[in-house]
Amino acid sequence: MLATQANFLEFISRNIQFRIPIYQRPYSWTIKQCEQLWNDIINSALNKDILGHFLGSIVYVHGGNYQVSTISKVVVIDGQQRLTTITLLIKALANKMKESSVNEVESSDMLNDYYLINSREKDKEFRAKIILTKGDNEILTDLIEDKEIAMANSYSKIIQNYEFFKGQIIKSQIDVNEIFDGIKKLFIVDISLDREKDNPQLIFESLNSTGLELSQADLIRNFVLMRLEPKEQEMIYDKYWYPMEKEFGQKDYETYFNRFMRDYLTLELGRIPNIRDVYSEFKTYVSHKRDNILDTVKNIRQ
Repeated sequence: MLATQANFLEFISRNIQFRIPIYQRPYSWTIKQCEQLWNDIINSALNKDILGHFLGSIVYVHGGNYQVSTISKVVVIDGQQRLTTITLLIKALANKMKESSVNEVESSDMLNDYYLINSREKDKEFRAKIILTKGDNEILTDLIEDKEIAMANSYSKIIQNYEFFKGQIIKSQIDVNEIFDGIKKLFIVDISLDREKDNPQLIFESLNSTGLELSQADLIRNFVLMRLEPKEQEMIYDKYWYPMEKEFGQKDYETYFNRFMRDYLTLELGRIPNIRDVYSEFKTYVSHKRDNILDTVKNIRQ
């Protein structure tokens, strides 16, 4: 593991593509978390005595098969919510700059080229700075590329939070350059993992003891998929796990899947586990089974 302090904007301006693996939950920050981030940034922007604001850590697996051409593809273990949310804020800021005056069009283009896309990359696959999971990625891509957002997607947290930042920029009446000065003060701990030496699952669990708490469903999905090779991850997720998420629905998935897994374990174990211990009970259950993880997931899906 290599950990260093880094300025957030310098970090994301590299020739890099952040890929959110399928075992992570969808983008899930609410207006509450966005409001806190906005207030922190504005406070930093207006208070010249504040030299920096700590955003948290960005943890990723770097190297190996994810090194392609001039773009480094990294798999994000922790930091999806912050990366995505600040992307939405920068996009709202860029659009405001573009609308406000002709003189600031260059600044708008600069934000786009440095922080929203890999502008020098000709291969379309590598132009995006962030690749989210499933439906989230399509919505974010349409937003970044200024495409019309489908009515069905207007209820997405990505669109809702983007609209929140747009509204705050207008309502605050603070100069866009001052707001950007606040973003410039954000810094992170940049943590690069060695795929051969580090255990992403243990690191992920320890890091997610803070922030927007993961549900038992999130933890179980991560436990099941994180240990597998990418191709097997995709097969199991696409064929068995994602259909369950869709059938529960994004809004109810965490609540009902937690309860479902408790019932599933009750049947398998012959006793009722505590609802708060579903994840730890599931890990113990899997460790004592002779079946491989694919057979277990098939059984859960059935």
